[in-house]
Amino acid sequence: MIKKTFKEKYGPWAVVTGASSGIGFEFAHQLAALGLHLVLVARRKDRLNLLAIELHKKYAIQCKVIQVDLSQNNFLTEIEKVTAETEIGLLINNAGFGTTGELFENDLETEIKLLHVNCRAPLILAHHFGNKMKDRKKGGIIFTASIVGFTAVPLWSNYAASKAYDLFLAEALAHELKPHGVDVLALCPGTTEAEFQEIAGTRMLMPMSAEAVVQRGLQKLGHTYVTIPGILNRLNVLSIKLLPRTWSTRMFGRIIRYIRKTLG
Repeated sequence: MIKKTFKEKYGPWAVVTGASSGIGFEFAHQLAALGLHLVLVARRKDRLNLLAIELHKKYAIQCKVIQVDLSQNNFLTEIEKVTAETEIGLLINNAGFGTTGELFENDLETEIKLLHVNCRAPLILAHHFGNKMKDRKKGGIIFTASIVGFTAVPLWSNYAASKAYDLFLAEALAHELKPHGVDVLALCPGTTEAEFQEIAGTRMLMPMSAEAVVQRGLQKLGHTYVTIPGILNRLNVLSIKLLPRTWSTRMFGRIIRYIRKTLG
């Protein structure tokens, strides 16, 4: 989609959660290059401020920075204050994190926080901004889901379940909002060069670049409901769909165990 058309359809402002690193950081850069003004949301204000300065200088766009923890109950209050007078045409529901290990050996509070960030926050933000887009008869929402949202994954049990929620919510909302001119997309990457591995306590094999993942998402918004960047990732999802569920669960569990054993 050419720059002018994209901005007319999804501008003038976009909200990007998890903008301080990884896929969210790359979304901020590519959307700025398309001429959209940005509301950057994350916990690390110093990184957001540096990013805002960089994007303003490079692309002559406006940036608003919101330091907020999406796991907190009242996170929307601060976002509402900053965006009340701003027309948000695009929401990038990207913030999220994972945990690795057997669920009953992991900290319960961390697992609950994962649900808040990966599921509760995207739901609240989609409801808040999606209603406004619906009234205006235009806009877009991208949920960063994952290929593990297509199957259960031992050692990533809560994370995979949270991404299944994002995937299903996005796909259903895409059908609900299409008659109102609002496009919704579930972006389902596989392993990606980001801080996810460090936070999740694992490492990945053959990660894609965040640039390629985001590029795919922006290209497919408005053209489909679910997109999977990378041919290998698409083959993985195809195998999930063709195999009995118990087989794919066992297969992914073995992959995660192998990665933990060999890569740490």
